[in-house]
Amino acid sequence: MAKSVEKSGRTVDEAINAALAELNIDLEDAEVDILDEGSKAVLGLFGGKEARVRVTENKPDSKVLREFLGIVVDTMDVEVRLNIENNEDALRADIYGEDVAFLIGRHGDTLQALNYLSNLIINKEKENYRRVIVDVEDYRKKKEENLRSLANRTAAKVVRYRRPVSLDPMQAYERRIIHTELQNHEYVETVSQGEEPNRCVTVRLKPNANLRNNKYRGSYRKRY
Repeated sequence: MAKSVEKSGRTVDEAINAALAELNIDLEDAEVDILDEGSKAVLGLFGGKEARVRVTENKPDSKVLREFLGIVVDTMDVEVRLNIENNEDALRADIYGEDVAFLIGRHGDTLQALNYLSNLIINKEKENYRRVIVDVEDYRKKKEENLRSLANRTAAKVVRYRRPVSLDPMQAYERRIIHTELQNHEYVETVSQGEEPNRCVTVRLKPNANLRNNKYRGSYRKRY
């Protein structure tokens, strides 16, 4: 639930400014409800009533993500270029710059942790989940391309040799890419097996796969 405060003041503007100060936000990032406009005192002495407002934080997701990633980068004292893209399916942040390898980490572990924290912050107390993707120097993009290529090469091998192939252990998002890439394949299916951190994807023939007319000769084309 978004942060919200109620404040009183001699005027509506005074009450709003007091609420903004307590929330530490700008007016553009707030939703204001005027609960009571107040009234002036008679002859400046009697019957005056203070204005009262409710101010709720309503900061755009893109701004929240930019501020969070900015804090992370500032603590490392490096200069970066940060691009935020707000799409219907996801909120994406791309980080570019020199000496940013530490944001990727060994085998992408640091980047994965950064993605996890970013998703937590954006979806905190949200009713509808919003997917957040953070990438550094296109590492994640290149990784996804390599995984899709691996998925199709593995599928071709399974079709050719008629036996299942288990891939190396992967993180959850990496396994998801393999599953998605092969979900409509004509001959193979995928299944995750094992326990974290050794959980892996196995590619195997579908039970009803009809390979009688398959003329695989070392090349493979996607059939969907």
